[in-house]
Amino acid sequence: MSGTSAGFGARLTAPLLLGSLLNPLNTTMISTGLVAIGHDFGIGASSTVWLVSVLYLASAVAQPVLGGLADSVGPRRVFLAGLVVVLASGLVGVLAPGFGWLIASRLLLGIGTSAAYPAAMAVLRAESRRLGRPTPRTVLGRLSFAALGSAAVGPTLGGLLVATCGWRGIFAVNVPLALIAFVCALRWIPEDSAVEAGTDREPAGLDVLGIVLFTGALTALVFFLLDLAHPVWWLPALALVLSAALTRWQLRCPHPFIDLRMLGRNHALARTYLRHGLSYLVIYCVMYGFTQWLEEGRGLSSLHTGLLMLPMSVTALVCSLLGARTKGIRAPLTVAAVLVTAGSALLVVASGATPIAVLLLTGACFGIPQGLIGASNQAAVYEHAPADAVGSAAGLQRTAQYLGAITASSLIALAYGQRASDGGLHLMAAVSVVLGLVLVALTVSDRALHARNRKRASS
Repeated sequence: MSGTSAGFGARLTAPLLLGSLLNPLNTTMISTGLVAIGHDFGIGASSTVWLVSVLYLASAVAQPVLGGLADSVGPRRVFLAGLVVVLASGLVGVLAPGFGWLIASRLLLGIGTSAAYPAAMAVLRAESRRLGRPTPRTVLGRLSFAALGSAAVGPTLGGLLVATCGWRGIFAVNVPLALIAFVCALRWIPEDSAVEAGTDREPAGLDVLGIVLFTGALTALVFFLLDLAHPVWWLPALALVLSAALTRWQLRCPHPFIDLRMLGRNHALARTYLRHGLSYLVIYCVMYGFTQWLEEGRGLSSLHTGLLMLPMSVTALVCSLLGARTKGIRAPLTVAAVLVTAGSALLVVASGATPIAVLLLTGACFGIPQGLIGASNQAAVYEHAPADAVGSAAGLQRTAQYLGAITASSLIALAYGQRASDGGLHLMAAVSVVLGLVLVALTVSDRALHARNRKRASS
């Protein structure tokens, strides 16, 4: 067995893959349980959407923060601590006596699951330095596939759990997954002292003020967006003030939470973040809005809804593998943008009488982009990010994705109110069509993607 195989073998990668799938799995798995939770607690879609938003809010902040902690105190410690928090969140959700406890469970889940991916990247990076060899692309590919694949199968798995165990099964499944990952990590991930022996880089200080300002601005904005029917106008004003303070501080801080100077110079990377966030805004509108409508508007059970979303899951899985193997970026992103626009257009005319075949086709129209967008925009980040800041740039890509998901939650709450109706679906879909057209224009007109294609063609 070669050194590379030994260093990046199944024992090291198995807990990393298992831990890294927990966040994307939980972001989508809840979609087929929202209606059942709302019925049990006597609340509507505008309230249950908080179960979606609170996880994204926590993840948007926690991903880059925990990535910094992994560099500072050791990735193994952060990885294990995150799994303990995931375990606690699952128990809180299973035993929750009220809806507020479910919100707390999802908040803990967002924090705990956010530790795995940046810690895994730190472990692989340190192992690569220890061996003096780059991390095999197959290992990075499996890590990407774990995230994309788990997000894709989330709705179907959620539907099966709700049908067989009730909605508490969606929370309970995290307990055995976290326990298995914890035991494997404890046995197979090297001690931090051993891992860190491969690096001589001094960890940067944690930008606490930047984190607090970012969290405050994002929280104020989310509270405003989730109740647009009864807007509280001082909330966006507060978000603006905190954002201005954040901008001023980030430009002065030696180790900023968000490197605004780098983004100001790197327009191609900034456009990649915008494209990524906009893509997931539309995708998650369908992930949550479409599934709620299938149950309340179409009258399907959670199990049937999960099965109906299966083509989307399968096509997303297949296309995530194809996207990872595709050399170009512009072509797959253009195809994805066109398909999300077409899928949104199909939802504009959907009703209780729409044939199942058309609904299956609609799901596939969003499954293909889901597989292509993640891998292609990740490649764009690696292409355009500074060589010494790829890790933080990848973390900001995840933050852009979460911001898109939070905005999607707000749009769903505004469109549906207390119940997922045909009219609400059509409103959400019409907005998604417009956003899809914007996404097409952003992708086709991005000169950086054209330049990259020309460079590859000439190489």
